[in-house]
Amino acid sequence: MNEAGSEKAPLLDEEFLARCAKLVLFSRTVIQGRVRGEKRSRRRGISTEFADHKDYTPGDDLRHLDWNIFGRLEKLFIKLFEEEEERNVFLLLDASASMQIGEPNKWRHARQIAAALGAIALSSGDRVHLRVFDEKMRPFYPALRGARSVLRLIDTLEKLPPGKGTSLGRSLRAHAAACPPGSIQILISDLLDPQGFEDALRQVPGSRGDSWLVHLLAGSEIEPQLQGDLRLVDSELQQHVDVTLTRSVLNAYRRAVEEFRQDLRNHCQRFRIQPLEVSTAVPFDQVILEWMRQKRWLT
Repeated sequence: MNEAGSEKAPLLDEEFLARCAKLVLFSRTVIQGRVRGEKRSRRRGISTEFADHKDYTPGDDLRHLDWNIFGRLEKLFIKLFEEEEERNVFLLLDASASMQIGEPNKWRHARQIAAALGAIALSSGDRVHLRVFDEKMRPFYPALRGARSVLRLIDTLEKLPPGKGTSLGRSLRAHAAACPPGSIQILISDLLDPQGFEDALRQVPGSRGDSWLVHLLAGSEIEPQLQGDLRLVDSELQQHVDVTLTRSVLNAYRRAVEEFRQDLRNHCQRFRIQPLEVSTAVPFDQVILEWMRQKRWLT
């Protein structure tokens, strides 16, 4: 596995891609009466996977008569098949300047997670939409299909430039206006926006399909290893504040971070979004292969 902090290394290596090809995004969305842990729906159609029979009625396609049953029962039955259904998977990637914080930084970690989830979806037959935002939603990328598109997705993510400011709500409203129901929406963001995150989460509710949140914070944001007199500069607004980091100040900061994360959990529950809190201190492949499988996002 490539070192997460090496900016020159590929986002994903061949060994990890091979492991991705064996996984599937698990959807809890009920489609035509079935929870989907695979891409096959219960809608009846003509495909390659036999499902059931029904009595023949005039007008049915005679090519699908079951002649074996007719030979035994002298009664006409039509074969029914399960129809393959293509899912839409939306990767909503935060490219704002605050995502460049940390070592390894959140921007690389986020792109690795997006690349891995996209590779899994493409390898298992889903349609993948990459949507990138900072101060606004960037122009939409064309939807990708098929395992042959995996390298194209990775190349796009590797070349993505980070942005500056953040407008979560405005950006995700643009996404919501064009997102079909029943989709899997995966938001990868630190959710650091002066305007808050409530309006943003409202745009990706789990009531429209499956909505996942990878809430990504740098290890230094969760547990800062700082002390003494410092000038802290906002990475997006470039405003600064002079502080003396005493033990009591650091304890107050930790409480503020926990309140922020608890508020986020409450809003996720309200909007039926499944959250996963991730620190860049945890290797991204562990997040994919262990944490997401434990949450039943992947099978």
